[in-house]
Amino acid sequence: MYKFIKRLIDILVSLTVLILLLPLLLPIVIALKLTAEGEVFYFQKRIGLKNEYFDIWKFATMLKNSPNMGTGSLTLRNDPRVTPVGKYLRITKINELPQVINVLKGDMTLVGPRPQMKVDFEAFPEDIQKVIYDVPPGITGIGSIVFRDEEKIISDSELSPRECYVQLIAPYKGELEIWYQKNRSLYTDFMIIFLTAWAILFSKSELHFKVFKDLPKRSF
Repeated sequence: MYKFIKRLIDILVSLTVLILLLPLLLPIVIALKLTAEGEVFYFQKRIGLKNEYFDIWKFATMLKNSPNMGTGSLTLRNDPRVTPVGKYLRITKINELPQVINVLKGDMTLVGPRPQMKVDFEAFPEDIQKVIYDVPPGITGIGSIVFRDEEKIISDSELSPRECYVQLIAPYKGELEIWYQKNRSLYTDFMIIFLTAWAILFSKSELHFKVFKDLPKRSF
């Protein structure tokens, strides 16, 4: 029953978002078309349900050849590969909105572990890789909330960007997503959506640790 209701909510919310935000999305499309390299959407192979690949939709926020430049799949604070319009879209998370199309198609859900590129997926411990996508990937998730400052963590770390991700971020992010699988419910999903909006408005808030008191704690 949970899966049926969750899928129904995914479809209804995605359709509603597309219709209501159309006046916002059209100016963004025009702005992206007229700036940087003129790219509007960015399609990228990501790992999803049962570790199968799919194409994720995003607004283009970085230079086209970004995966082969600088820190590759990892983005730093003030990353020079991010376009001026893209910087605003990333801060507000508006760049993720086209993923409602992935939700409508069934590639993704509203709440679940974020779908990873292959190189970042392989940074998870092997036991996490085997189970993290036993549930569909989501537009937002508990890992997205806790790691809303991921770019800052990587930028400020004394480790190299890749070492920081592999040694610190990926193992803890994996723990968080396993916690989500064990605690999946409509209530948990609703609170994660609420906390996502809260984190955008209050970026330094730790409210998620108060709402979900049994979350694995961060040690860095």
